[in-house]
Amino acid sequence: MGMSVFDISGRAMSAQLVRLNTTASNMANAGAVAGSADEAYRARKPVFATALDRASDARATVDVDRIVTTGADPIKRHDPGHPLADDDGYVYEAAVDTQAELVDMLEASRQYQNNVEVLRTAKSLMLSTLKMGG
Repeated sequence: MGMSVFDISGRAMSAQLVRLNTTASNMANAGAVAGSADEAYRARKPVFATALDRASDARATVDVDRIVTTGADPIKRHDPGHPLADDDGYVYEAAVDTQAELVDMLEASRQYQNNVEVLRTAKSLMLSTLKMGG
């Protein structure tokens, strides 16, 4: 048996939850500094992949294929008094674009809510169908 509407929406909600978690991690590390560019935090992003239903060409959902680290370079800031400063007095601030993260958070939240609404609608339709038979 193939995927049901509940499977499809549930997996989509799970993927959006991963997206929200990575966004939360990125926001939590925004502004964090390190003593070298290699040690500095870089934002992480989930990569989604379509998961096709083998039983039907009409059904597909989404899975998180992997989590990638963005290629953004950390911000090099001269702060010789900072305890993590390198020998030249520089610290490296996390490569996180907070504005882009906020947009991503809102989009993930909306997608999650859309799938909640799909589940509500499917449940309502199934209950209406059951009432017709009784």
